[in-house]
Amino acid sequence: MAPYEDRADAGRRLAPLVAEALLDAGAADALVLALPRGGVPVAVMIAEALQLELDLLLVRKLGVPGREELAFGAIASGGVQVLNPEVLRALAPDPAAVAAVVERELAELARRERQYRGDRPAAEVAGRTVVVVDDGLATGATMRAAVATLREQEAANIVVAVPVGSREACAELDAEVDALLCPAVPRRFRAVGAWYANFLPVDDGEVAALLARAFSFAAPGRRLGGDGTHPRG
Repeated sequence: MAPYEDRADAGRRLAPLVAEALLDAGAADALVLALPRGGVPVAVMIAEALQLELDLLLVRKLGVPGREELAFGAIASGGVQVLNPEVLRALAPDPAAVAAVVERELAELARRERQYRGDRPAAEVAGRTVVVVDDGLATGATMRAAVATLREQEAANIVVAVPVGSREACAELDAEVDALLCPAVPRRFRAVGAWYANFLPVDDGEVAALLARAFSFAAPGRRLGGDGTHPRG
């Protein structure tokens, strides 16, 4: 049986773990960053429960030309790339085709930045504890690109919070971040969607609506639980 009803349920169940990690680290003014699209419903529930500022970190998978479901890496806002050399060596895709994939995904990142954020400036990352949220980890390439971006932006501490992940991805990522919160690490992973009863795609309209709601309650500088002690009810 799937351990989560949907992404919102996963976010509600992750929130107490995030609260505990932040309180242990003395990071009551942490920033929650969602990886669109699937990470947004999870992150909104965490940010609402803990009354923390929420923003986006846009990352796109780089799919092997002709086998787009297989990632050879990922790219994040600002042009940070994380590549999988094993996939590139094994498949040896045409360099020109690879460059075209990167160019296309950079254009998509720019489009989503405009659509989701509009004129709203990105949240300040430097010197802060950042909680990066997605709906799961399969290969971990997308999250590693996000982490690399935050290191470049000089985040003080990086906490990754995901409802479910493969053992391999969690093991690799755990060595790259200050804390990894992943309550479900199944022996037989299969796919992220297998661990949700409802894993319908999240479209741009849902992302925009969730962000409008989140931006209305989580002003910059809000502190954990409003009083720095615990999440809301």
